[in-house]
Amino acid sequence: MKVAVVGATGMVGQVMLKVLAERDFPITELLPVASEKS
Repeated sequence: MKVAVVGATGMVGQVMLKVLAERDFPITELLPVASEKS
């Protein structure tokens, strides 16, 4: 499953990435997305 995390460098994005890793979510491709300002 492909998963995109929009706002990956923000607080919510960081928590989402952590939760996905902790729960061993079946991801085949992870696309962290952030603005150029980050």
